[in-house]
Amino acid sequence: MIAAAAAVTFAVLLTATLVGASGLSPSSVLAELADALPLVHIDSGLTTQQQAILWQIRLPRVVLGALVGATLAVAGAAYQGVFRNPLADPYLLGVSSGAGLGATVMIVAGAAGAGMGSLGVPVAAFAGGIVAVAATYLLGRSVGGGRGEVVIILAGVAVAAFANAAQTFVQQRYQDSLQSVYAWLLGRLSTDGWSDVTLVLPYVAVTIAVILLFRRTLDVMSVGDVEAASLGIRPARVRLLLVAVATLGTAAVVSVSGLIGFVGIVVPHAVRLVVGPGHRLLLPLSVLAGASFLVLADVVARTIMSPAELPIGVVTAAIGAPFFLVVLRRGTGMQ
Repeated sequence: MIAAAAAVTFAVLLTATLVGASGLSPSSVLAELADALPLVHIDSGLTTQQQAILWQIRLPRVVLGALVGATLAVAGAAYQGVFRNPLADPYLLGVSSGAGLGATVMIVAGAAGAGMGSLGVPVAAFAGGIVAVAATYLLGRSVGGGRGEVVIILAGVAVAAFANAAQTFVQQRYQDSLQSVYAWLLGRLSTDGWSDVTLVLPYVAVTIAVILLFRRTLDVMSVGDVEAASLGIRPARVRLLLVAVATLGTAAVVSVSGLIGFVGIVVPHAVRLVVGPGHRLLLPLSVLAGASFLVLADVVARTIMSPAELPIGVVTAAIGAPFFLVVLRRGTGMQ
């Protein structure tokens, strides 16, 4: 099943590379991609400018979308597994809100596109996400003694609410930057070259590798901490490690893509409907399905109103919200 899902994901990524508003013919794009393979020489007929569009704009965007989608989906599945709560996701733990506050502060400070350069906003968003989840964890431990997953989630709700309030206050104080702030908050995958991909790739690789490594441990923990401890597992340590890793990956991708909602909830639930709650299949399939979902959403975002683009967060919300309501209505999920 994983091999079939990987083949589908590859087909989605290839299709997304063929589609765009720049008028490149799919046959020429296929020929150009084939020409890059070893021992293959095909004249694609693309001009130098068209080659630049393909290799420096369209292809990095598809790869970035796949990395962001895969990370958000597997992080959501990991959060839901360690907290045994089907609603747990980066938003609920304050990661996204903290990243949004950090990016907003940096944008209104005038660092976006000047001063600190394009790295200013991603660095601030990354720091905001890390600080928010650290505050969530410390607040949860101080209130609940670190004994209850529900207390940590409620602490995350409080931290997210505080970050959102602070973000709103900053926006009201600096209304000249509202358009730039909203453009980031609604999510975007537009990139000029491979810099964003190379920036997040190490974090994405570590996040996915570590979470997949604990897929069998999560299955054991799903029956309860006492039962897991009787088998030699230390649930508190595993929970802390996975939350830290998932947060690291989420903060990294959010720092370059902005806030893209529903991926961390919708994709794991959709996969769970097909293969059941076992993490041995759920986690790797969430990686592949998350990559496919966000790349397809980006294709819709950049073509449905071509040459204008919709923020990708609008597309994921339009797809994810009805799907999530259907899931809730059917009473499915982790039960």
